[in-house]
Amino acid sequence: MSWFCYILRCADNTLYCGITNDLEKRLAAHNDGTASKYTRVRVPVELVFAEPCADRSSASKREMEIKGLSRAKKFALIGLTVAAENQ
Repeated sequence: MSWFCYILRCADNTLYCGITNDLEKRLAAHNDGTASKYTRVRVPVELVFAEPCADRSSASKREMEIKGLSRAKKFALIGLTVAAENQ
């Protein structure tokens, strides 16, 4: 079973970071409003980053690392500039 740490870009231009072992199913759940309270009111969401991890533990550790980054560093990680974040 493969685990992923992922980042979503929400409709209000915020970022959401999470982990899953099924990216397609989790993205669909986010867009259906059933995956998390945070994304429920910020749909539609777009998958902008996914990083494979060895197991659930390493995916959780990577998630905490990413959540500790500044907004600018998160945008740099997903390959967007700060200027692009307002689009």
